[in-house]
Amino acid sequence: MPDGSPAEPPKKGDTALPLAKELYTKAGGLFEENKFDEAIDLYSQAIKVDPNYSSAYFNRALSYAILNKYDDAVKDAQVVMRIEPDSADAPYVMGIISEYQNDYKAANDWYEKSLVKNPKYEQARGRLEQLKKKMEKPVEVAGLGSTPGTAIGSTAAGSTTVIKEGQLQQKKWFRSDLNFKDVVGNEKQKKLIYENVILAIKKPELLRAYGKKLGLGVLFYGPPGGGKTYLVKAIAGETNSNVLIAQINEIVDMYAGNTEKNMHAIFEQARKNTPAIMFFDEVDAMGGKREGGGESMNYMRMAVNQFLQEMDGVEKNPEGIFVLGATNQPWDMDPALKRSGRFGEQIYFPPPDYKTRKGAFIYNTRKMPLARLDYGRLSRATMGFSQADIAEICDKAALIPAVEEDMTGKKRQVKMRDFLRMIKQHGGSLDEWYAMIKKEIISKTETQIVEGKKQEIVKEGKLTAEEKTRYKDMIKDVKRNVNPFWKFVKKFMRSFALYLV
Repeated sequence: MPDGSPAEPPKKGDTALPLAKELYTKAGGLFEENKFDEAIDLYSQAIKVDPNYSSAYFNRALSYAILNKYDDAVKDAQVVMRIEPDSADAPYVMGIISEYQNDYKAANDWYEKSLVKNPKYEQARGRLEQLKKKMEKPVEVAGLGSTPGTAIGSTAAGSTTVIKEGQLQQKKWFRSDLNFKDVVGNEKQKKLIYENVILAIKKPELLRAYGKKLGLGVLFYGPPGGGKTYLVKAIAGETNSNVLIAQINEIVDMYAGNTEKNMHAIFEQARKNTPAIMFFDEVDAMGGKREGGGESMNYMRMAVNQFLQEMDGVEKNPEGIFVLGATNQPWDMDPALKRSGRFGEQIYFPPPDYKTRKGAFIYNTRKMPLARLDYGRLSRATMGFSQADIAEICDKAALIPAVEEDMTGKKRQVKMRDFLRMIKQHGGSLDEWYAMIKKEIISKTETQIVEGKKQEIVKEGKLTAEEKTRYKDMIKDVKRNVNPFWKFVKKFMRSFALYLV
């Protein structure tokens, strides 16, 4: 104090003034809704009412950290340590912040301080052990058996994928010789992609003349094996473009801060090499909903926040960057990622119909030495199968005569019986997927005994009303494919084609 008098003894968080507690509680609700800026405002108001409210400082520090405002987070964590010198949580958070900033020595010291205050703090102990392994880990180049710190092969930008200490330094470009002629079915989807992506890359001056922005975020969604990833390869071939395929194992890292840095690195590489197509497969795994609490969800919030920041950068300066994502479960994505300007354009890939399945058999057998095939029968026998299922069936059918030739020396063509045999063994993958998804998105009525009386209780699925409208085509397909009558029809058609024709 300026006059030399002693400061008042610090108050613990649980003795905060009533108004401060009320503001703190409201801020907690905003925090759970991922409204961190608004939460920070209320935490600040609570601190103004009660300057020694340590819990408000602590949660504001966590909010700042999630928003990557590390200087502010550090200041608040230091206040917590002043108010509550025995707290093990504040040093632990300081360790996480230091680790995010690549100051591993400081992070090590903070985790150790946390454990001194609470030797049973397992989260701090586990992170300290991970950090020590990270500090001892030699530099590696992903996918290359090279000397630490060196890359083998071409040194051209994007010619190799380089990962150093869990951080993505450079992503290898993907090139493709496929085009839309190699994509079976999905005509509606191909038309939308041509208009929104391919035209902008091949004829940018045409769209500029009409004031059209030349960058876009598009989400492909639908059942697995529907050709979403394959179409991206065709887009690359159609436009003769470089594509950055963002793989989860290269971006998501177990160490604090690396996931966000990896996300930034891949976007930065795209910005320097426009026009560029970026493809995030299983995007829900990297951009999942920021719900719930706990340390793992705080990391998810930080990762998704970084994703949002990068997408906002594309929205503000979209020229030549096309961000494509694919998911089987779009409702698991964070809503903020799906708004206009990010993944606002969403395209549904339905399960293949009869014509598409027939075309898939024709395409996947085009290079095989074939006997006469009944493609219509094969299509009927795979009712409810995905295009990926059909590709696998064709590949395994071709293996049968190949193995026979290896054993007997006699060459023969791939015959109808080979395909039917593989279909019987395969069984299809979509039925199981539909059954799993049904539990998540379709409401159901359960009968329960309450006070000796039967009551019917409706349990809603996890979709919001807006999501039910947006994904109505997919929901319709799910409901149809789990309907007992439709399941009987599929089974009958398959059996008829396999055994009775």
